[in-house]
Amino acid sequence: MSAATTRSRIPDRLCAEAVDLARSAAEEVAAPGVVGEHVSAVADGDRVVTHFFECKEPGYRGWRWAVTVARASRAKTVSLDETVLLPGPDALLAPEWVPWSERLRPGDMGPGDLLPTEAEDLRLEPGYTGDDVPPPNSVVSDAVTPQNLVDLVEAEDAEPAEDDEPATIERGTIASVAEELGMRRARVLSRYGLHVAADRWDEAFGAKTPMAQAAPAPCVSCGFLLPLAGSLRQAFGVCANEFSPADGRVVSLAYGCGGHSEAAVMPTPSRPSPPVLDSMATDAFPLRPSRDSGSVPAEDEESEDLGHS
Repeated sequence: MSAATTRSRIPDRLCAEAVDLARSAAEEVAAPGVVGEHVSAVADGDRVVTHFFECKEPGYRGWRWAVTVARASRAKTVSLDETVLLPGPDALLAPEWVPWSERLRPGDMGPGDLLPTEAEDLRLEPGYTGDDVPPPNSVVSDAVTPQNLVDLVEAEDAEPAEDDEPATIERGTIASVAEELGMRRARVLSRYGLHVAADRWDEAFGAKTPMAQAAPAPCVSCGFLLPLAGSLRQAFGVCANEFSPADGRVVSLAYGCGGHSEAAVMPTPSRPSPPVLDSMATDAFPLRPSRDSGSVPAEDEESEDLGHS
């Protein structure tokens, strides 16, 4: 270890005694009453000393006012170098800065927020290629204007020359055709993007969740499952059970919950037959028993017509 290094660890006597100069400099920069007690004096070099004072500013717990003083060689006057507020060993610090793309979490976006994507986002790939670039030997030109049409008609009526190139017309670019078919998306999900989304959905509503472990049956046999289209149909669907914790969410076919359509099917209660009431006709009640019944006495047969002589 060199002698210069040894001397630098010992504060200069005149600079170390300049506590009042350092305090006045700190009080001049800080607000009134926020400069506390003198904490320590540290040698930063030959005839260079930094005085630390306690900071009483609310919200700056553990911070210290650092005032650096120095003097020239063979000089007896100490001069002020700089004054700054620095964090101490136990200071309350803000968390380490993280880019927005890494600290953004699902659900952070609100109405009106815009989430940009990088041009080379690995989750996306071009939805179509060769936009506005005619393929080789194509009859499609680079532009269509009314003058082009007039020139084409005149060229068809005139006799072709040996050096004339055939006129061409742009019938439609790839982008315009894709837009007409309703498929114009500049970028679509790449295979990497599909895998990332599938892993995220499986982690939230997959077979390893506590809800799925206690479910009576998986979603693949549930009537409330709406399968997805495309390649994800083989592994995922959308839950349509309003009482399920995954209602409206993309769930794995291996996920399950207590709202399974076939978990507890209640039998249909039996209903008694309705009573039969014949109210469309009248019931006949004879005043006299019929003769065929044998209940009519013989003597009553002679007095049947009591109203005639």
